[in-house]
Parts: sequence; structure tokens; C-alpha cells
Amino acid sequence: MIDHVEQRLERLGIVLPSRSEPAANYSNYVKSHSYLFVSGKGPSGSPRGKLGQDYSTEAGYHFARSAGIEILAVIKEAMGRLDQVKRVVKIQGFVNATDLYEEHHLVLNGCSDLLCEVFGEQGVHSRSVMGANSLRGNLPVIIESIFEI
Repeated sequence: MIDHVEQRLERLGIVLPSRSEPAANYSNYVKSHSYLFVSGKGPSGSPRGKLGQDYSTEAGYHFARSAGIEILAVIKEAMGRLDQVKRVVKIQGFVNATDLYEEHHLVLNGCSDLLCEVFGEQGVHSRSVMGANSLRGNLPVIIESIFEI
């Protein structure tokens, strides 16, 4: 069977990494009925710092895209094939930022754009984004997600 989502990844030049391990006593994902819940994922390489202080919005966009690639790696582990995703339901982003930073939504576009590129119309999703004055490991962004499978 041809996995059209995997073909899109190849055209985009994206190679999925091995999924990262959970940072504590929880699972990378939970399947429940027809949904896959993916735990919060940060960008690969574990960058540290705040948006508006250590990083620009453009860097944050790339961090969110990288976190999205980590999410895709978890989905592949959970489902075997990415084309098992019927729809991206929701992403929720947490942006480690200074008190005066106001471009959280532009950071999360990195993940949103990736999911739409990879899943097409099924990648359009609801989302929310929040600023945080700290995140685990001082990561610049963490994104959790829900998928219909």
C-alpha cells in the first residue's frame, strides 16, 4: 500500500527521526477509541531559552516546525503509517517567552504549516497557544496534539 503522507514527507525533504523518549513517567501517546493523543513534544536538539530574549520569532517558528516533526515520529511509531491519520484535530502550544513577547501565534505557525503541508486538507486543525514564563528543560516551545485515526 502506498503511503501518500510519507510521499509528501519525501517531497518536502523531511526525514523522520527516531521518536524521543518521554521526559518522565508518562507515555508518548495514548490511543482512545478513534483518537490519538500525543504528549507534549519539543524541538529536536533540546535548544534552551526564551523567545523575545534568546531567540527571534523566526527561530521560534523553526523550533515549532521541529517539534511537529517529533510529533510525526510519534504518530509513525503509534500507527505504523502516517496515512492512518484521518484528521489533525487540535494542537496546543506553549511558548517559553518574556513577559512582553506577543508573537506566540507566529511561533506556533511552524507546526501548523507543517501539518497542513503533510496532511493536506486533513491537516487543518483547531489550536491554542499560550505564553509561559518557563517550560521543562528551558525548552523554547512544547506542543501537544490530538489526531483522529
